[in-house]
Amino acid sequence: MDALFGFLGNYWWLALVFGGAIASGLSALGSWWSKQAKQRHKNRIEVLRVKAEIAQSKRSNDPQAIAEADAAGRASRIERLMSTHDEVSKRWLEYELDAGKLIAFPTMSDGRDPHTAAFLRAKKVADGLRPESSESRIDAETYAEYRDAVHDYEVAFDVAEQEARRVRASGFTESERQRLDRAQHMLNVAVDQSATAAERQTAYRRVREELDGLIVISNAADSELKRRVAGELEA
Repeated sequence: MDALFGFLGNYWWLALVFGGAIASGLSALGSWWSKQAKQRHKNRIEVLRVKAEIAQSKRSNDPQAIAEADAAGRASRIERLMSTHDEVSKRWLEYELDAGKLIAFPTMSDGRDPHTAAFLRAKKVADGLRPESSESRIDAETYAEYRDAVHDYEVAFDVAEQEARRVRASGFTESERQRLDRAQHMLNVAVDQSATAAERQTAYRRVREELDGLIVISNAADSELKRRVAGELEA
């Protein structure tokens, strides 16, 4: 040990000569070590990626996994179709339950009108093909039939509604249009809070009389109208 200290004491000037090289060597060693660490990390990531791809490949070749994925996707599509189906039915019920709309657009309740008749046929088909729920197990052919039926139902309703709003009461004679106007006026009285009970009841009867033989008020629309009249009376 004394000899080592003696050597360092006598040749300390060597540090000045070779210090830069030593420092450079240490720096290079550190850089190499860092690169090796990064490479090992990349290698681990690559191994994990390959393992994940292998696992995915095994799953994609698994008939049960394929069937489950297909069922989940089909359930989602059926749910969207059923939502569209419900939305069209809701729009139709706005006419069925609103006597005012039926008076304003009478062809929407007239099955003799070709556009309304086409809509009612499309509705019957779509309703008949509708699954019990989005989770119902149906084959691809049945799904395609229901999808097309809902599309036809939606298009047929749009066409019937547009035509009804275009023609309104133009298909009626002048005297019939006057009856429709009186029915609309009486309907407003029947649900008017400022009218007396007797006036509302009389107005309701006049609505039915004016519409008799002109347009058909469904039982649902009549019940809704009675409920509104009764509600106004109770209020």
